[in-house]
Amino acid sequence: MNPVLDVRGLRKSYGGTVLFDGVDLAVAEGEKVGVIGRNGTGKSTLFRILAGEEGLDEGTVALRRGLRVGYLPQDPPVDPARSVFETVGEGTGELGATLARYEAVNDELAATPSPEAMETLLEEQAELSARIERLDGWDWRHRVETLLTRLGIDGWERPMGALSGGERRRVALARTLLSEPDLLLLDEPTNHLDAETVLWLEETLFDVPAAALLITHDRYFLDRVVDRMIEVTPLGLTEYEGGYTEYLEERTRREERLAVEERKRTKLLEKELAWARRAPPARTGKQKARRARAGEMAEAQRRRDRTRVRDVEMEMHEAPRLGRTVLEAQGIAKSLGGERLFEGFSEKLLAGERLGIVGPNGCGKTTLLRTLLGEIEPDEGEVVHGENTRIGYFDQARRVDLEQSVARVVSDSDWVELGDRKMHLRAYLDRFLFPSHMQDQPVRVLSGGERNRVLLAKLFLEEFNLLVLDEPTNDLDLDTLRILEDLIEEFAGCVLLVTHDRYLLDKVATSLLVFEGEGRIYRHHGGWDSYLERREALLEERQERVRARERERKAQRAEAARTEARDARSDRPKLTFREQRELEGMEARLAEIETEKEALGARLADPEFYQGEADEISRVTKRYEELEATVEGLYERWMELEEKR
Repeated sequence: MNPVLDVRGLRKSYGGTVLFDGVDLAVAEGEKVGVIGRNGTGKSTLFRILAGEEGLDEGTVALRRGLRVGYLPQDPPVDPARSVFETVGEGTGELGATLARYEAVNDELAATPSPEAMETLLEEQAELSARIERLDGWDWRHRVETLLTRLGIDGWERPMGALSGGERRRVALARTLLSEPDLLLLDEPTNHLDAETVLWLEETLFDVPAAALLITHDRYFLDRVVDRMIEVTPLGLTEYEGGYTEYLEERTRREERLAVEERKRTKLLEKELAWARRAPPARTGKQKARRARAGEMAEAQRRRDRTRVRDVEMEMHEAPRLGRTVLEAQGIAKSLGGERLFEGFSEKLLAGERLGIVGPNGCGKTTLLRTLLGEIEPDEGEVVHGENTRIGYFDQARRVDLEQSVARVVSDSDWVELGDRKMHLRAYLDRFLFPSHMQDQPVRVLSGGERNRVLLAKLFLEEFNLLVLDEPTNDLDLDTLRILEDLIEEFAGCVLLVTHDRYLLDKVATSLLVFEGEGRIYRHHGGWDSYLERREALLEERQERVRARERERKAQRAEAARTEARDARSDRPKLTFREQRELEGMEARLAEIETEKEALGARLADPEFYQGEADEISRVTKRYEELEATVEGLYERWMELEEKR
């Protein structure tokens, strides 16, 4: 298959730091490639180069002629004055502008203008409608509305400047997908998406014909979407066939091979150096060459040591002893903006529990968390903290002074304490992969993942026995994520965790608090996958109850029809031959219609059905209503014929 992207000899450096040196990369048509690597290794820089937004020092980036590229950066640029709908329509030329103006005219008409203005607006609306029809734009408008709905974006007339960072990213993702590119460059596309929406995005990317390069830390996403993995390291790009699981298997085998080779090199180096030290001053040319070879080997070893990838070293204070009461919610309720987020919520956190909090975007997860922490008061009920409860809180907002240095954000002192040990702040920060030259830099120059590591370094200097994490995985690289997960699992205190990372929930959560709509929060024991299995079983039970009620109503109507027929007066007119045939076929016809109605009813009872196309939802609903009316009419006709018989 012909490549849509071909990179040869790419070299890029900043100052004295070389990010890429002679990198080659090719992506085939329709191929989905996951890009992973440590924070700061240059993943986002690589995407900016491929998107043409940043130059390269050497090499070539060749795109297939006429290729359309859709690029979603971590912080997508948007015009704060433009509406959500206008922003999504950017890049579509006349059609996008026409649809945006049509939306604005509709809003102006809804504001009940004067008769003269209304006449002008109606004329413009008709002209715009005809232009949209000519551009085949109604289907595009439908796709915009469907995609915005799927991504949980409402208030399409709102200016972009009024949206949160997460909402802006979702709008930018919609804009990128709707541009129908041939090559997608998506930098952390799952950030700020709830688990259900990530599932939908997986299916969407799996189905689209475009090739895609995806930077993401979502391991389930990588396993289910990508054909190949590329790891960005200081030594270049390393490729692995398959998804995340295959990557782990192959990386383990590769590191075992490298370890064997390293031991061989070390032994040979030691032998050469020992020979060089024993050598007398006078040597032949051949012996001098051997000494030169020993020096070259030593220099090669030093280069490997400089580029060796280190792991983050995270450590927390030993958790102070917990009391009998850790945290308890007693019938709490909270509303925001007139919307009831949760009510009647009672739960008790027990020692050693790790509770994941999950639900759609905007359902109130962070509000619940802040209510439990005492940052905001509940409208009803009470939250009780134990006397010995000490809280460490990792806030989703990541509030930090961007102009402060890395070192001063973490501590005002040059010395820090961790357990019963005292260490210099610079040594502590080096454990979080911030070498000396980075520690005096302002936080604003760091990547998103590096800022997260700074805040984790600050948090872990505190002493706590209740660890509260609100979306801790955003922008973290996979190696840091694995270490953080192990730390959470080994933590002797309690954990409250808001995250959409399904892999993390399966690995560390002992229970889930699930927002299931209408202000209800349920506890589910186990992780994400077991919750999905339980939800499917509950859905099947619900559908069976619907079917049972339908069968009962059907039996009751049939019995009522037979009773009325038996009680009918004996002097009713006799059935004609045609009516007799109609009556004989009535039961079979009713059974056929009831079967179709039952199948449609099951679909309408399934919450996932409403994630489908709007046209299909409308068609099924309309057909179900038609069948209901037909059934009622047939039963009336059956009773009429039975009475006559």
